Amino acid sequence: MNLKNALAPKNAEKTLNQLAELFKNFGDSTRVKILFSLIDSPMNVTDIARKLQISQPAVSQQLRVLKKSGLIASTREGKLVIYSLADAHVRTIINIGLEHVCETL
Repeated sequence: MNLKNALAPKNAEKTLNQLAELFKNFGDSTRVKILFSLIDSPMNVTDIARKLQISQPAVSQQLRVLKKSGLIASTREGKLVIYSLADAHVRTIINIGLEHVCETL
């Protein structure tokens, strides 16, 4: 669905609710830290937990939320599951957010 159709009166309510749900995912600092850490390179849960100094179960819980929301993707490499940003849009959202925050500092 393109932007014009997404915001047509018959679709606007649903589209804006989905947008609000997307932004809710950025309302948790742990999820934001995970997303930011995946900008550099894909990682498995152990590497993310070690890098962020957060317990592996806490990281796994947040990864499930991020995956469900479509912000991250996962691939299996042997026994490891590797997580990455879902697409360039996620990187753009993070970068624009950072630019906005840096303007106010």
